[in-house]
Amino acid sequence: MRFLIENFGCQMNDHDMEKMGSVLIDHGHSFAAGIDDADIVIVNTCCIREKAEQKFYSLMGRLQHVRRKTGLILGVTGCIAEQEKENIFERLPFIDFSLGPSNIHKVAEAVDNAKGNLRTGGFGDNACSPSLFIRPHNTRQGVKGFVTIMKGCNNFCSYCVVPYVRGREESRPGADVLAEVREMAGRGIVEVTLLGQNVNSYNNGGGDLSFPELLKEIDAIPGIERVRFVTSHPKDISRELIQCFGTLGTLCESIHLPFQSGSDRILKRMNRGYTAAGYLEKVDALKEQCPGISLTADCIVGFPGETDEDFEQTMLLMERVQFDGIFSFIYSARKFTAAAKLTGPVPPPVAHERLARFQGRQREITLGSNKNMEGKKVEVLVEGPSKNSPDELSGRTRAGKIVNFKGDPDMVYKLVEVDIIKGYANSLRGRCESAPGGKQCSRR
Repeated sequence: MRFLIENFGCQMNDHDMEKMGSVLIDHGHSFAAGIDDADIVIVNTCCIREKAEQKFYSLMGRLQHVRRKTGLILGVTGCIAEQEKENIFERLPFIDFSLGPSNIHKVAEAVDNAKGNLRTGGFGDNACSPSLFIRPHNTRQGVKGFVTIMKGCNNFCSYCVVPYVRGREESRPGADVLAEVREMAGRGIVEVTLLGQNVNSYNNGGGDLSFPELLKEIDAIPGIERVRFVTSHPKDISRELIQCFGTLGTLCESIHLPFQSGSDRILKRMNRGYTAAGYLEKVDALKEQCPGISLTADCIVGFPGETDEDFEQTMLLMERVQFDGIFSFIYSARKFTAAAKLTGPVPPPVAHERLARFQGRQREITLGSNKNMEGKKVEVLVEGPSKNSPDELSGRTRAGKIVNFKGDPDMVYKLVEVDIIKGYANSLRGRCESAPGGKQCSRR
């Protein structure tokens, strides 16, 4: 049977989609070209923000009509499946199965059950969930890969649903992670992104490798040229981890470090576990250790009780750090979270005005950061044709910035040196003078 997986959400959801695809392939199924070609459609969900949840239910309404016409098997996986549990079968009575993030290893079993007109539900934060250990097949084009090193979160930020839908923290043994990375290097992967809800807490309190020790082990694996990771919690970033930047040749000079608010009062309401000054101390340490490091972050605007003064503190933190980019959103209440019960909602017009002002200033900062790249020579991992022009190539710097340039198609999936000639709001334009096929830019 042919399957299609529709995905919502972050890189971790994207990687879960790859895992489910591999499980289905192992059970004799194959990829479908589209919904019209599919016998099985799986919707992998995210409920971190209200907008993603709304898009999911809109899609399910459309898929219900397709199912009536074609009889396809229809399943839901991911965070909404876990959040709603058995209630999802009442809200979506036409689906065949629903599996939470810890149960995606059961996807082939759920499909088999559906063929026998049996409905499957799989929920709960299983200890040592087999889903954490699934190694996806090499179905992704290119030389970039993802490795899950842990799942869940123990922080319980007041606005966040992750601990309720992905459970408590569980880390994979270091030997298992390293074996997967070595296998990936053996089949030509040169850039690896390590995934976890809070990678800084990897193996906390355990006798296995710490996160910095894991990075050092990966740095020694032949063939791996770039290492990235998401996501970091500021309160848990250690001095040892900071020291890895600029000293490990494979560790890219970039970090995503969400700050969420610049107001200590709001940070306390969020249960973030740090102050604005504490966050800035970590940023200063990173910049001192690795000058030129690229910093990106997340920020919530309009959190319950946020005053004009609180918002101004957030603006001041943004100005102080000069982030390369920020994912910013208006607060939306999430089921089960403590923040959903907080008083002092910010009126929507005020929240929207604050977000517009915040994003407008960040766009100016990002543009300035990109213009500062003009005249510099950078290493680019070429990912394929540019989205803006089929006559150009596109890739990313070690700092994660997109670069578009003219080059030979043989350069795709290779590391090349590019001179930056122009900085734009969302990308860079470069000139590559390497020989056709690209110059391998190994840092070893």
